Amino acid sequence: MTPLLVAAGAMAGAPLRLLVTRLAARRGRDPALGTLAVNVAGSAVLGVLLGLGDAPAAVVALVGTGFCGTLTTFSTLGADVVRLVAGRAVGRALAYTAASAVLGLGAAAVGYAAGG
Repeated sequence: MTPLLVAAGAMAGAPLRLLVTRLAARRGRDPALGTLAVNVAGSAVLGVLLGLGDAPAAVVALVGTGFCGTLTTFSTLGADVVRLVAGRAVGRALAYTAASAVLGLGAAAVGYAAGG
């Protein structure tokens, strides 16, 4: 049952990530902003879930592993940084990396506090 719950959560998280990054690109913005947005949002949602402390295993599988696991993306963050550096936008790459870490951890902490 757990793999099915993970898959069900993933069926929502992955398309939402794609939608947000494509919307950022369509509006003339760097797709990295979409990646930043989904990573921060996913960190907040996972923080709330973990802050609850006693969430049923099925909910953790569906929302935590499935939804948040596919909504957020470390690999795309890495690819975005490489792309920025290759384009000689090293300052933007550093700012993006720092913002991702600070905002992601901050969102997780706020979510955790809200869940508890």
